[in-house]
Amino acid sequence: LDVDWFKQYNDIYGHRAGDDCLRRIAALLKQVPQRTGDLVARYGGEELVVLLPQTSLESAALIAERIRADIVALDILHAASPLTIVTVSAGVAMIEPSQESGEPEELVEEADRALYVAKAKGRNYVARHDDARIDNAFP
Repeated sequence: LDVDWFKQYNDIYGHRAGDDCLRRIAALLKQVPQRTGDLVARYGGEELVVLLPQTSLESAALIAERIRADIVALDILHAASPLTIVTVSAGVAMIEPSQESGEPEELVEEADRALYVAKAKGRNYVARHDDARIDNAFP
């Protein structure tokens, strides 16, 4: 997950407000893990990761969509966003650890490709890694 237009949010409201925004999103994400092994973590500045082992791509995409909608429902003001509220874009990916190609780096790369698609589709969007493979315009 990547918070849309987060640099602009920090520029307008300041880093303390940006930190508060991330804390509110993190509090919402803490409710996502339901099983042992599920994990939510901050991955970068405004990037967050939700790991859901033993979850199908379809189920993970549904969970990501629910997260996206729940963050919209937080109704955090964001004057630099076309929607005027804080939104997120999400890239959903899945690997099969039993396959030789099922390395953690591959999972991150697939999720990143899907995230680029979500951003290109206007942000506030969830894209699956199989969507990203179809779209040759992205790395």
